Amino acid sequence: MLGKIKKLISISLYWKCQLIGWGVVSLLWLYIALVRDQFNVFHALINYVLDVAICIGLTHLYRYYALRGKWNELNIKKLLIKAIPLVLLLSVAFMQIMMLKTSFFVYMVFNRDVFLENVLVWNPVLLTGLRQISIWVLAYHLYHFYKKEIHTAKANAQLSIIAKQAQLDNLSAQLNPHFLFNSLNSIKSLVMENPKTARRAVDLLSDLLRSSLYEKDRDLLPIKEELLLVKDYIELEKMRFEERLNVIFDIDESLENFMIPTLSIQLLVENAIKHGVDKYVEGGLVEISIKETVNFIEIIVKNPGKLNYEKKNGLGLSNLKKRLEIQYKGKASIKISEASGKKIVATLLIPIVTE
Repeated sequence: MLGKIKKLISISLYWKCQLIGWGVVSLLWLYIALVRDQFNVFHALINYVLDVAICIGLTHLYRYYALRGKWNELNIKKLLIKAIPLVLLLSVAFMQIMMLKTSFFVYMVFNRDVFLENVLVWNPVLLTGLRQISIWVLAYHLYHFYKKEIHTAKANAQLSIIAKQAQLDNLSAQLNPHFLFNSLNSIKSLVMENPKTARRAVDLLSDLLRSSLYEKDRDLLPIKEELLLVKDYIELEKMRFEERLNVIFDIDESLENFMIPTLSIQLLVENAIKHGVDKYVEGGLVEISIKETVNFIEIIVKNPGKLNYEKKNGLGLSNLKKRLEIQYKGKASIKISEASGKKIVATLLIPIVTE
């Protein structure tokens, strides 16, 4: 009950602005009534209240027609065509009402009848009314224009977020089958050779897929969780490569809680094994390094091999580049280069975001 009463007596922003705004403006006319026109305090206060009421009444009449005609939805040209004539009419009405009010007070205080004289004379009060009402109309439409722009900006921001999320979901949907395809190929080669190892491989793949499904709605993942997926994947691959695959980790443990794009390291390691180690009979070494540089987290994966500059990037790498572009707006980067000693180096730079 108390809440309903408070709601009934609460004043909207519009009425607060009307009362405060015209109350302040009318203080000047109160001063003129007291000092220049020699009104006593009682008559001056009544005159002040009437001034506020007249101004509120005329501008509220404008607001009524503006809302009824949906003027705030019009372009500038159409708005001016409708607003200017009404502002002029309200300014004339302001002058006439003010003069009738003044005539009434002159008659009551000084017992002089100047009604007809004041109504027939066009005086500077018209300019006062034109100025005050024009300022009010300008402020009124600027406020609604601002609200409209804010609403549009919010709507555009929401659309942008939805579009980006859709892109990320689409890229993730492409990435998971890519990972599954490569893993199943690894298990396929073990089924006939070593059934026991194949069963362990199936368990590992099951754990990987379970983690992948649980994390599918997360665009970012802590480094330590990503590394758990990477280590499971490496164990899965070592069952196939055995002593041909060796891996070295060099991880800055202080960065373990830093968030990175999901499956980003896993993808680089997958490529290192598939396009590096697998190409050599003797296999090779995969080096994984994670450290902090100036304003960036640097993730480096090295593997044996030589770059084929004519070959385009695979699906997984292309997807990762797109994800980085969407997620970090061009601030993150991935670079594949060739180092001495027949090594390929994949360098992923993730900006250190403080938000």
